[in-house]
Amino acid sequence: MASLSAQEIALRIGGTVEGDPSVRVSAPARIEYGKPGTICFYANPKYERYLYGCKADIIIVPADFSPSEPLPQTLIRVEDPYQGVTTLLEVFDALRRGKPRGNRFAARWLDYRNYIAASARIGRGTHIYPQVFIGPKVRIGRDCLIYPGVRIYHDCVIGDGCIIHANAVIGADGFGFTRQEDGTYRKIPQTGNVLIGNDVEIGAGTTVDRAMMGSTIIRDGVKIDNQCQIGHNVEICENTVISAQCGIAGSTKVGRNCIIAGQTGLADHITVADNTTFAARTGVAGSVRKEGETLMGFPAIDRMEYLRAYAVFRQSGKKKNQ
Repeated sequence: MASLSAQEIALRIGGTVEGDPSVRVSAPARIEYGKPGTICFYANPKYERYLYGCKADIIIVPADFSPSEPLPQTLIRVEDPYQGVTTLLEVFDALRRGKPRGNRFAARWLDYRNYIAASARIGRGTHIYPQVFIGPKVRIGRDCLIYPGVRIYHDCVIGDGCIIHANAVIGADGFGFTRQEDGTYRKIPQTGNVLIGNDVEIGAGTTVDRAMMGSTIIRDGVKIDNQCQIGHNVEICENTVISAQCGIAGSTKVGRNCIIAGQTGLADHITVADNTTFAARTGVAGSVRKEGETLMGFPAIDRMEYLRAYAVFRQSGKKKNQ
């Protein structure tokens, strides 16, 4: 198994070594479970108690950290431990993964039971794992990872450096129907596509529907967790992050740098301002026009207003039970 020395790690994450620079580790570990041959990181004071019983050989700590007890491990001091450990995990992930197996490009059925249409185009350095379907006229950029079971429907466009996890579906029909006089529903043809920018990550089991007309757009740097639903003609702007089991209904536009916590639902045809944060399980029924707000509850209201209202609800319940 590949290993790295403390000095090598410090050079990669921009840290300074305190202790033995030659000690080597082969895997990262949580500080609660550190053991010989591993490297841990410490940043949150709540976890300081674990430092003094930790068996890891190397620990990443803040540059200004002063331990209250002696630490026998080699320390790597960094200005931002979270950024440092992110870089470290990228390094170990690359060591673990090695060169991905799969097919870089093709235009036919393949040994790994992929299907890549003859008219699809795939950039250099992109790796496609087994059991992937890539439809006609799909465009995929450079250095992407397409994991097993992904389905990318016709005409969709994916930028450079994207990661699409297992069983995600890109470009399925949007949920569009018109009700007939007899109560039945007539399907509205979904004639658009999905446009995904650069450096986007889409989680396992997530679906991004194609537009009725035009494009459903996921812009650069967006990160979407597992099992999310992105409706047709939605636009999600740069560097927004969306946690698991969220749903965004059709024709809604979400601004830049937003944070959408788990199981939040957004109604259709609304607009969300840049830098908005939604707490978990928020129900967003109308547009959010003021930038930088933190909202929660259903219907969504300002976080502090919600907490004040919740205090009243609790007090009312206590009086009722007296």
